[in-house]
Amino acid sequence: MCLAIPARVVAIFSGENAVVDIGGVRKEVSLALLDDVSLGDYVIVHVGFALNKLDPEEAEKTLGLFAEIGNLDPAAA
Repeated sequence: MCLAIPARVVAIFSGENAVVDIGGVRKEVSLALLDDVSLGDYVIVHVGFALNKLDPEEAEKTLGLFAEIGNLDPAAA
């Protein structure tokens, strides 16, 4: 089973790499599978690859639900 948590893009490097923030944890991921990703966008990440972009409102809603169940600090999102 895979749990999809929205990750916010906080840095983009030349080429196809970016740093995303997942509840305060930062991780470098590949953007090779996506076009047109910008700083502040939300993406779903799996095994080091951003798979698709998310609507910001939907991402915030999902992060809020995780915060309600205590799995994610909303201030870090």
